Amino acid sequence: MSAESTSSSSVTEAPSALPEVLPIFPLAGALLLPRGRLPLNIFEPRYVAMIEDALGHGRLIGMVQPTAEIEGEAPPLYTIGCAGRITSFTETDDGRFLIGLTGLCRFAVAEELEPDRRGYRRVRPDWQNFLADLGGADDSEIDRERLLGILRNYFKMQSIAADWNAVQGTGNEMLVSSLAMICPLAPNEKQALLEAPDLRRRAELLVALLEMASMPSAEAEGAARH
Repeated sequence: MSAESTSSSSVTEAPSALPEVLPIFPLAGALLLPRGRLPLNIFEPRYVAMIEDALGHGRLIGMVQPTAEIEGEAPPLYTIGCAGRITSFTETDDGRFLIGLTGLCRFAVAEELEPDRRGYRRVRPDWQNFLADLGGADDSEIDRERLLGILRNYFKMQSIAADWNAVQGTGNEMLVSSLAMICPLAPNEKQALLEAPDLRRRAELLVALLEMASMPSAEAEGAARH
């Protein structure tokens, strides 16, 4: 199982069409946000089976981060995830799936169910608090100047190349979502970005995380203690 880089796209769904049972793909460090696009390399047999089943039943799966890795056991999960629709897929000669998953709507894990007979995990999602995710792109104002300023420092420290003309021309939601998804932040930081209630607060949190990550290590440790 692995995640790759992200871009952004759009899918829509009526609230009444959201499923009562959702197969999930638990993957630490992989963040899916509404209207974001997450490429995934699926090779573990039970998750290959999950993709096969999803392709025939609405193409929806849920991304939920585990809170810990427990060898030989199903790891516990964070309580908030994001459902996505498979909007592209390729099957490789060695039996893997390369898929593009486009974020649809976040959900709370109301209950984890017995695994499917083919071995993958399933939950009963509670969509109620996140139905606004279905309403289209969030065009709220954010402090782009501050975000782009710290982003330059962060990318330099991380040796990440960027097309700054493309970055400048990217809309607010796509910019924040793409950065939140691709930046190599810790899983708990990714989870906090997922759970941010709206674009403005997600952008503010992203700036704070990038500022912290851009500090020299001694300075960052001192800031963390305070």
